[in-house]
Amino acid sequence: MASLRSKLAGVAFLGAGLWAWSEKGVLSDLSKMTRLHGFDPVVLILFVGGIMFILGFAGCVGALRENICLLKFFCGTIVLIFLMELAVAVLAFLFQDWVRDRVETFFKNNIRSYRDDIDLQNLIDSLQKINQCCGAQDPNDWNLNIYFNCSSSSKSRERCGVPFSCCIQDPAQNVLNTQCGYDVRNMSVSLWDERIYTKGCIPALEAWLPRNIYIVAGVFVAISLLQIFGIFLARTLISDIEAVKAGFRF
Repeated sequence: MASLRSKLAGVAFLGAGLWAWSEKGVLSDLSKMTRLHGFDPVVLILFVGGIMFILGFAGCVGALRENICLLKFFCGTIVLIFLMELAVAVLAFLFQDWVRDRVETFFKNNIRSYRDDIDLQNLIDSLQKINQCCGAQDPNDWNLNIYFNCSSSSKSRERCGVPFSCCIQDPAQNVLNTQCGYDVRNMSVSLWDERIYTKGCIPALEAWLPRNIYIVAGVFVAISLLQIFGIFLARTLISDIEAVKAGFRF
Protein backbone atom coordinates (compact mmCIF):
# COMPACT_ATOMS: atom_id res chain seq x y z
CA MET A 1 0.00 0.00 0.00
CA ALA A 2 2.83 2.41 0.89
CA SER A 3 4.52 1.64 -2.43
CA LEU A 4 1.27 2.31 -4.29
CA ARG A 5 0.88 5.69 -2.54
CA SER A 6 4.48 6.52 -3.39
CA LYS A 7 3.85 5.59 -7.02
CA LEU A 8 0.68 7.72 -7.20
CA ALA A 9 2.44 10.64 -5.50
CA GLY A 10 5.29 10.29 -7.99
CA VAL A 11 2.85 10.41 -10.90
CA ALA A 12 1.24 13.53 -9.38
CA PHE A 13 4.62 15.26 -9.00
CA LEU A 14 5.66 14.33 -12.54
CA GLY A 15 2.34 15.53 -13.92
CA ALA A 16 2.59 18.84 -12.06
CA GLY A 17 6.18 19.35 -13.21
CA LEU A 18 5.45 18.57 -16.85
CA TRP A 19 2.37 20.82 -16.77
CA ALA A 20 4.48 23.67 -15.33
CA TRP A 21 7.10 23.19 -18.05
CA SER A 22 4.34 23.09 -20.67
CA GLU A 23 2.92 26.40 -19.39
CA LYS A 24 6.39 27.99 -19.59
CA GLY A 25 6.98 26.59 -23.10
CA VAL A 26 9.94 24.46 -22.05
CA LEU A 27 8.53 21.29 -23.59
CA SER A 28 8.21 23.00 -26.97
CA ASP A 29 11.67 24.61 -26.69
CA LEU A 30 14.04 22.55 -24.55
CA SER A 31 16.84 25.08 -25.11
CA LYS A 32 15.12 27.28 -22.52
CA MET A 33 16.51 24.94 -19.86
CA THR A 34 20.07 25.90 -20.79
CA ARG A 35 19.28 29.62 -20.97
CA LEU A 36 18.11 29.78 -17.35
CA HIS A 37 21.12 30.49 -15.13
CA GLY A 38 19.19 30.25 -11.86
CA PHE A 39 17.39 27.40 -10.14
CA ASP A 40 14.18 26.12 -11.72
CA PRO A 41 11.91 24.70 -8.95
CA VAL A 42 10.20 22.50 -11.53
CA VAL A 43 13.42 20.48 -11.91
CA LEU A 44 13.26 19.60 -8.20
CA ILE A 45 9.59 18.60 -8.51
CA LEU A 46 10.35 16.37 -11.50
CA PHE A 47 13.38 14.82 -9.78
CA VAL A 48 11.44 14.02 -6.58
CA GLY A 49 8.49 12.76 -8.63
CA GLY A 50 10.75 10.53 -10.73
CA ILE A 51 12.42 8.99 -7.65
CA MET A 52 9.05 8.43 -5.94
CA PHE A 53 7.56 6.84 -9.07
CA ILE A 54 10.51 4.50 -9.62
CA LEU A 55 10.56 3.44 -5.95
CA GLY A 56 6.79 3.04 -5.86
CA PHE A 57 6.83 0.98 -9.06
CA ALA A 58 9.66 -1.25 -7.82
CA GLY A 59 8.06 -1.80 -4.41
CA CYS A 60 4.51 -2.33 -5.69
CA VAL A 61 5.35 -4.63 -8.60
CA GLY A 62 8.03 -6.40 -6.57
CA ALA A 63 5.56 -7.19 -3.79
CA LEU A 64 2.71 -8.22 -6.14
CA ARG A 65 4.90 -10.38 -8.38
CA GLU A 66 7.17 -11.52 -5.54
CA ASN A 67 10.11 -10.29 -7.57
CA ILE A 68 13.20 -10.34 -5.34
CA CYS A 69 15.30 -8.21 -7.72
CA LEU A 70 12.79 -5.34 -7.66
CA LEU A 71 12.39 -5.61 -3.89
CA LYS A 72 16.16 -5.54 -3.40
CA PHE A 73 16.37 -2.50 -5.68
CA PHE A 74 13.61 -0.82 -3.64
CA CYS A 75 15.32 -1.65 -0.35
CA GLY A 76 18.81 -0.74 -1.53
CA THR A 77 17.69 2.61 -2.93
CA ILE A 78 15.97 3.59 0.31
CA VAL A 79 19.10 2.59 2.27
CA LEU A 80 21.22 4.71 -0.08
CA ILE A 81 18.88 7.72 0.29
CA PHE A 82 18.87 7.32 4.07
CA LEU A 83 22.68 7.20 4.23
CA MET A 84 22.94 10.23 1.93
CA GLU A 85 20.54 12.22 4.14
CA LEU A 86 22.55 11.25 7.21
CA ALA A 87 25.83 12.20 5.54
CA VAL A 88 24.45 15.57 4.38
CA ALA A 89 23.17 16.35 7.89
CA VAL A 90 26.52 15.48 9.51
CA LEU A 91 28.59 17.37 6.92
CA ALA A 92 26.29 20.41 7.16
CA PHE A 93 26.82 20.44 10.93
CA LEU A 94 30.60 20.00 10.69
CA PHE A 95 31.16 22.51 7.86
CA GLN A 96 28.63 25.22 8.72
CA ASP A 97 30.71 28.10 7.32
CA TRP A 98 31.19 26.32 3.99
CA VAL A 99 27.46 25.54 3.78
CA ARG A 100 26.61 29.15 4.63
CA ASP A 101 28.88 30.40 1.82
CA ARG A 102 27.40 27.95 -0.68
CA VAL A 103 23.82 28.91 0.28
CA GLU A 104 24.67 32.61 -0.02
CA THR A 105 26.28 32.08 -3.44
CA PHE A 106 23.27 30.03 -4.56
CA PHE A 107 20.85 32.74 -3.40
CA LYS A 108 22.80 35.51 -5.13
CA ASN A 109 22.93 33.53 -8.38
CA ASN A 110 19.16 33.23 -8.26
CA ILE A 111 18.78 36.95 -7.55
CA ARG A 112 20.54 37.54 -10.88
CA SER A 113 17.99 35.29 -12.62
CA TYR A 114 14.95 36.62 -10.72
CA ARG A 115 13.12 37.85 -13.84
CA ASP A 116 14.17 34.91 -16.03
CA ASP A 117 11.71 32.36 -14.66
CA ILE A 118 8.27 32.90 -13.09
CA ASP A 119 8.59 29.89 -10.76
CA LEU A 120 11.96 31.08 -9.48
CA GLN A 121 10.50 34.55 -9.03
CA ASN A 122 7.58 33.20 -6.99
CA LEU A 123 9.95 31.06 -4.89
CA ILE A 124 12.16 34.03 -3.97
CA ASP A 125 9.13 36.24 -3.28
CA SER A 126 7.64 33.60 -0.98
CA LEU A 127 10.95 33.15 0.84
CA GLN A 128 11.33 36.89 1.39
CA LYS A 129 7.73 37.39 2.53
CA ILE A 130 7.67 34.41 4.91
CA ASN A 131 11.02 35.28 6.51
CA GLN A 132 10.52 39.07 6.28
CA CYS A 133 13.89 39.50 4.62
CA CYS A 134 15.38 41.10 1.52
CA GLY A 135 18.37 39.93 -0.50
CA ALA A 136 20.98 37.44 0.64
CA GLN A 137 22.72 39.63 3.24
CA ASP A 138 20.90 42.95 2.75
CA PRO A 139 18.70 44.77 0.18
CA ASN A 140 21.75 45.98 -1.76
CA ASP A 141 22.21 42.42 -3.05
CA TRP A 142 19.49 43.30 -5.58
CA ASN A 143 22.18 45.31 -7.37
CA LEU A 144 23.15 41.93 -8.83
CA ASN A 145 19.98 41.91 -10.92
CA ILE A 146 20.06 43.99 -14.10
CA TYR A 147 16.51 45.26 -13.55
CA PHE A 148 17.12 46.48 -9.98
CA ASN A 149 20.72 47.61 -10.48
CA CYS A 150 21.44 51.23 -9.53
CA SER A 151 23.74 51.74 -12.50
CA SER A 152 23.14 55.00 -14.35
CA SER A 153 23.08 53.05 -17.62
CA SER A 154 20.02 51.06 -16.48
CA LYS A 155 16.76 52.12 -18.17
CA SER A 156 14.56 49.85 -16.05
CA ARG A 157 11.69 51.40 -14.11
CA GLU A 158 12.70 49.12 -11.22
CA ARG A 159 16.18 50.70 -11.17
CA CYS A 160 17.55 51.05 -7.62
CA GLY A 161 14.50 49.33 -6.19
CA VAL A 162 13.64 45.95 -4.68
CA PRO A 163 10.87 43.40 -5.40
CA PHE A 164 7.50 43.97 -3.74
CA SER A 165 8.17 40.95 -1.50
CA CYS A 166 10.79 43.05 0.33
CA CYS A 167 8.17 45.65 1.30
CA ILE A 168 6.57 45.98 4.71
CA GLN A 169 2.93 45.69 3.75
CA ASP A 170 0.34 48.00 5.27
CA PRO A 171 -2.32 45.81 7.00
CA ALA A 172 -4.92 48.41 6.05
CA GLN A 173 -4.26 47.85 2.33
CA ASN A 174 -6.49 45.24 0.72
CA VAL A 175 -4.76 45.45 -2.67
CA LEU A 176 -1.15 44.33 -2.99
CA ASN A 177 1.10 47.16 -4.12
CA THR A 178 3.60 45.54 -6.46
CA GLN A 179 5.38 48.88 -7.05
CA CYS A 180 6.12 49.57 -3.39
CA GLY A 181 9.82 48.78 -3.84
CA TYR A 182 10.45 51.25 -6.67
CA ASP A 183 13.34 53.69 -6.01
CA VAL A 184 13.64 52.59 -2.37
CA ARG A 185 17.42 52.28 -2.48
CA ASN A 186 17.67 55.85 -3.78
CA MET A 187 16.40 56.96 -0.39
CA SER A 188 18.50 57.47 2.72
CA VAL A 189 19.36 54.15 4.40
CA SER A 190 17.79 55.46 7.62
CA LEU A 191 14.39 55.48 5.86
CA TRP A 192 14.57 51.90 4.65
CA ASP A 193 13.22 50.45 7.90
CA GLU A 194 9.93 52.24 7.29
CA ARG A 195 9.47 50.78 3.80
CA ILE A 196 11.27 47.46 3.42
CA TYR A 197 12.78 44.56 5.35
CA THR A 198 16.46 45.30 5.88
CA LYS A 199 17.57 41.92 7.20
CA GLY A 200 19.06 39.54 4.63
CA CYS A 201 17.50 36.12 4.06
CA ILE A 202 20.67 34.22 5.08
CA PRO A 203 20.76 35.84 8.57
CA ALA A 204 16.97 35.38 8.78
CA LEU A 205 17.29 31.64 8.05
CA GLU A 206 20.16 31.35 10.53
CA ALA A 207 17.95 32.96 13.18
CA TRP A 208 14.97 30.75 12.24
CA LEU A 209 16.80 27.43 12.55
CA PRO A 210 17.66 27.57 16.31
CA ARG A 211 14.10 28.69 17.11
CA ASN A 212 12.63 25.73 15.22
CA ILE A 213 15.34 23.11 15.81
CA TYR A 214 12.88 20.69 17.46
CA ILE A 215 10.50 20.89 14.48
CA VAL A 216 13.36 20.31 12.03
CA ALA A 217 14.68 17.41 14.13
CA GLY A 218 11.16 15.95 14.42
CA VAL A 219 10.64 16.04 10.65
CA PHE A 220 14.04 14.41 10.07
CA VAL A 221 13.32 11.67 12.64
CA ALA A 222 9.83 11.04 11.18
CA ILE A 223 11.22 10.69 7.64
CA SER A 224 14.02 8.44 8.92
CA LEU A 225 11.56 6.18 10.76
CA LEU A 226 9.39 5.85 7.66
CA GLN A 227 12.44 4.91 5.60
CA ILE A 228 13.62 2.39 8.22
CA PHE A 229 10.11 0.92 8.35
CA GLY A 230 10.09 0.58 4.54
CA ILE A 231 13.51 -1.12 4.63
CA PHE A 232 12.28 -3.49 7.35
CA LEU A 233 9.15 -4.45 5.40
CA ALA A 234 11.11 -5.00 2.19
CA ARG A 235 13.73 -7.14 3.92
CA THR A 236 11.01 -9.16 5.68
CA LEU A 237 9.17 -9.78 2.41
CA ILE A 238 12.41 -10.78 0.65
CA SER A 239 13.20 -13.25 3.46
CA ASP A 240 9.68 -14.74 3.29
CA ILE A 241 9.86 -15.16 -0.50
CA GLU A 242 13.31 -16.76 -0.28
CA ALA A 243 12.07 -19.10 2.47
CA VAL A 244 9.04 -20.14 0.37
CA LYS A 245 11.22 -20.73 -2.71
CA ALA A 246 13.69 -22.74 -0.64
CA GLY A 247 10.80 -24.89 0.67
CA PHE A 248 9.61 -25.65 -2.84
CA ARG A 249 13.09 -26.90 -3.78
CA PHE A 250 12.84 -29.55 -1.13
